[in-house]
Amino acid sequence: MIRILIERTNNMISSFTMEGHADFAEKGQDIVCAGVSAVAFGSVNAVMALTGVEPEIEQTESGFLKCSIPEQLEKETSSQVQLLLDGMVVSLQTIEREYGEYLKLTYKK
Repeated sequence: MIRILIERTNNMISSFTMEGHADFAEKGQDIVCAGVSAVAFGSVNAVMALTGVEPEIEQTESGFLKCSIPEQLEKETSSQVQLLLDGMVVSLQTIEREYGEYLKLTYKK
């Protein structure tokens, strides 16, 4: 199962952590893993490309990804980052609704 923890500070997404494997299908055929990875990495890339913000990223080949957003961003930049990350969460929730036995989202305030 892929486990994703969305952490919020002052009602703003401050980081997310993704770990595990969906095990929906064989490696290379796993649409749940591919979908979750595309959403997460696409969102991180969008944050960097569209806002200029460089998140702190930890990643391993075993399926672990942690993305932390820098503190003290300008208000407009912070709003842009949050919109992109909120979009990521909506997309992940959509995948979770359909494939909940392979993906679990949790939230920490």
